[in-house]
Amino acid sequence: MIKLNKQLTRFASIALAAGVLVACGEEEAEDQLVDGDQIEIAVLNWEETIAATNVIGNVLEDIGYDVTTTTVDVAVLWQALADGETDASVSAWLPITHGALEEEYGDQIENLGAHIEGAKVGLAVPTYMEGLESIEDLTDEAGQEVTGIEPGSGIMDSAENAMETYDNLADWNLQNASTGAMLSELRTSIDNEEEIVITGWNPHWMFQEYDLKYLDDPEGAFGGEESIITQVRQGFQDDHPIAYSVLDNFEWEMDDIESVVQEMAETDDPEGAAESWIEANQDRIDEWLEEARQLAQEQSEDQ
Repeated sequence: MIKLNKQLTRFASIALAAGVLVACGEEEAEDQLVDGDQIEIAVLNWEETIAATNVIGNVLEDIGYDVTTTTVDVAVLWQALADGETDASVSAWLPITHGALEEEYGDQIENLGAHIEGAKVGLAVPTYMEGLESIEDLTDEAGQEVTGIEPGSGIMDSAENAMETYDNLADWNLQNASTGAMLSELRTSIDNEEEIVITGWNPHWMFQEYDLKYLDDPEGAFGGEESIITQVRQGFQDDHPIAYSVLDNFEWEMDDIESVVQEMAETDDPEGAAESWIEANQDRIDEWLEEARQLAQEQSEDQ
């Protein structure tokens, strides 16, 4: 049964979010490759990383691992991996969002590459706002206000940079709000077909739910596209070669992760959303497990 850990041993003061990942079920795994080996996955309390952690965590459980997840903040996640206090993560955004942490800790962590390509942040608008293709096209739309999220978040820092970079935004206001408040305002505006400019990012369910488009950013205020990365602590491959193989082969598409995030938002059930996607995508799971099955067979023959 997948468990939520109460703490990382050296970071017990961090408040942990409950319920990130739950059990896959009590049934005997159909593809048992290991026998209860324990793995801890650190996860950020972001929808897309919760979705990815649920999916890969459930896959690892299904092949026999005892998976525990621990929710931490960004800096703790990187330091814990660097110090070997946790085993793995599928939460890092590179090269921009976590770039400073990559510089500080990257040489102490093994990067297994992207499981999602094309992650992005920027200003977004409903597609019915015709005539807008670039941030430079903004004039007096939406009352000259950008509806943002929590102050101090990376996307808000980039939005502030955009306000300073583009002369046409000199008289615009960046509204701080919670993510939930921004999404509520977005829904209301779209229901009434009113103008709204938001700080958008994907993967996120809003791009599945609504017809939205990013505004081009010719000055690069938001940076370019990013990837969401799989990481493991040093020595993890030696300790857990089969799990390492699964994580190394873990990759999927933007539509995949956004469909899981959307179902999470609709049902408030990360476990169920992950299980639904896994059941509908067994061919993809088989690709992730192909090398791991070969390793397990070789280990069995060597015994």
